[in-house]
Amino acid sequence: MAFKKKGEEKILDVDASMQGSLTFKDPVSLRINGKFEGNLETRGNLTIGQTATVIADIVGDNIVVGGRVRGRITAKERLTLLPSAIVEGDIFPAKLNVAEGAIMEGHCSMLHDFLNTEELARYLEVDLNSIVEWANAGKVPGQKEGESWKFERKAIDTWVATGKIGK
Repeated sequence: MAFKKKGEEKILDVDASMQGSLTFKDPVSLRINGKFEGNLETRGNLTIGQTATVIADIVGDNIVVGGRVRGRITAKERLTLLPSAIVEGDIFPAKLNVAEGAIMEGHCSMLHDFLNTEELARYLEVDLNSIVEWANAGKVPGQKEGESWKFERKAIDTWVATGKIGK
């Protein structure tokens, strides 16, 4: 594993076999070339190299897949599948770029700029009742339209990044 700091950009290059949960609160450029199994939450850029095998649920901003991934991928800004990519699992990208030759087995649901309560519960992986409770108490940024709530995805991402979720 190599860690380099280029200007203000933090670059982490992983060419090893790892298990567990990795969470990055600050933006990084993470590249995985080996094997990873577990959960991965990152901000910034994540690249799954051509030689990588990843079995994980992944949440990130910009994700590029060149290797093999099995699990759920949520890309808050963009998901790119290179010609060598093999993805088995459901993907949830804000924007999607699939190169000819990439293989994707699973479901794709595009992230929208606005989410309803059910979509927000899935997006944050929390109970629907918690979302409704937080919205009614003003703990989560959202707008009430009639009997339903509407949440802007960017405002939710900022809210989560500040650590206010569930408080």
